[in-house]
Amino acid sequence: MMRWIRLFGDQYLGFWALGPVLFALQEIPYMVMPFVRLETNPIMNMTETSMALEICEKVLGILCVALMTFVVHRDAVLFSISDGKERFFFILAGILLAANFAGWALYFSGRQSLFIMMIFLVVLPPLYYAAIGLWRRNVPLAAAGAVFLAAHFAHVLGNLKG
Repeated sequence: MMRWIRLFGDQYLGFWALGPVLFALQEIPYMVMPFVRLETNPIMNMTETSMALEICEKVLGILCVALMTFVVHRDAVLFSISDGKERFFFILAGILLAANFAGWALYFSGRQSLFIMMIFLVVLPPLYYAAIGLWRRNVPLAAAGAVFLAAHFAHVLGNLKG
């Protein structure tokens, strides 16, 4: 865990080595997808309906990963689940990731309803980032995750319905 420059309050520009690992974990379904024979793949074959939402969603997704990796709390260590809040948000992040994987399993098995895609594949990743932000006391990440949720949901829903 490295801290370089104080940004504001207890937040520092630094480096958290587990940030890229947690991002990669969330991306596993996309790494597996080329090896899964899908009859249809609506998530990967959406017609783009809003370039503005597309850009907003991409910027916010990248921002979440950057904030998770490069913004650290003053008291942060590499890994900690010492108090009740830390433990709660760590477990919540794990549950959200597991539910996301369960949603991908449903998707890969052909259950590709709008509900499954929107809840399990669209809503859960931004909530996962927000939970990590709350676990790590990374306020910018928690806030970016919440805004990413709104943009991601609106963008994908518009594309799937459009």
